[in-house]
Amino acid sequence: MLIISLFFACVCTGGALYRLYKARAVGVSAQGGRESVVTNDTLEKMKVIEDAVSTYYYYEDKVDAEEMREGIYKGMIDSLGDPYSEYYSKEELEEAINSNQGISYGIGAYISMSKQMNMAMINGVMEGSPAEEAGLREGDIIYEVDGETTQGMSLTQVVSLVKGREGTTVQLTIYREGEVDFQRLEIKRSKRLETTTVDSGMLEDADNIGYLRIREFDTVTVDQYTEAMAELRGHGMEGMILDLRSNPGGDVNAVVEIARKILPEGLIVYTEDKQGVRKEYTCDGKKELDVPLVVLVNEYSASASEILAGAIQDYHKGTLVGTTTYGKGIVQQIQRLDDGTALKLTISAYYTPAGRNIHGVGIKPDVELEYDYEGNEETGSDNQVERAIEILNDEISVENN
Repeated sequence: MLIISLFFACVCTGGALYRLYKARAVGVSAQGGRESVVTNDTLEKMKVIEDAVSTYYYYEDKVDAEEMREGIYKGMIDSLGDPYSEYYSKEELEEAINSNQGISYGIGAYISMSKQMNMAMINGVMEGSPAEEAGLREGDIIYEVDGETTQGMSLTQVVSLVKGREGTTVQLTIYREGEVDFQRLEIKRSKRLETTTVDSGMLEDADNIGYLRIREFDTVTVDQYTEAMAELRGHGMEGMILDLRSNPGGDVNAVVEIARKILPEGLIVYTEDKQGVRKEYTCDGKKELDVPLVVLVNEYSASASEILAGAIQDYHKGTLVGTTTYGKGIVQQIQRLDDGTALKLTISAYYTPAGRNIHGVGIKPDVELEYDYEGNEETGSDNQVERAIEILNDEISVENN
């Protein structure tokens, strides 16, 4: 899930778009002095290719003109070589909006991209969902969706393949660590699902410590976080574990609002665009967290989750435990076109309060600890949670004394 600021501006009308083509066709350079792409030669070559397909292509009767046009638009953005910039069809745009609002149509699974495998992976499974019933597990690598490999795909492309009409089925080919053979799961798509992005509760083996996991940052996350915190405080929470492991990011406004419920007064994050224009997100400190905090991170903690983790680390507001984060320090913005399609483009880089840009580098935790799947058999906690409990108990003990 990437940092997306939904900016629904009409970029140009159909007529304006045509005039733009005509202007560039007679040699007007692109904005900023870059060589123009859409020229008379380009348009002429496109026409030559179309004529060749019509004349020679054996399966010409199966050619879909709209798909071919969509392919041209997608190709322009793909040529940027930026995995975070995309062209959205009308359907893909609707899915992006729904996802950002915490609404899901499909199998009830959270999907992110595995940096190591360059494939999609399951980041979590909703309780009672078709994905859970089919046996899908967190950490599963999605090798194929209906026979199409996810290697090299964008997150949007994978999600659009997995989701579909209620009652239809999708086949996922899954690789599970520790198993030799691939699994093929046939999953029936469900009706509209409301996404739960926050899980929380008091730990059984440390009943004064609250545990709160944020799976992704959507518009629904802030309310879910607020409700969860109220419950934890009602149970006498004296220390808190904030689990951002495998959180792929999401809505920048959502993560900023949550940061305002944790951090002291000051800067949360700032962005700079290619002109050097700076935008700051700040906190008044009136809702600063008043209990010791440990934040769990891993190599799949990305984007918005790195904004929060980086700010907490810069202010020494909590201890980061785990492994170095993903390293996505750039921001995308969706710009809607007049025909209902859209562009998602990288528009700026973001920096932590201390001025760190972590793109391609990630955030190194204060306590580096590789994940141990087995964990503690008696408590059911993994080793990173156990280390977090130790740190919090020490801090709580110091405060009480």
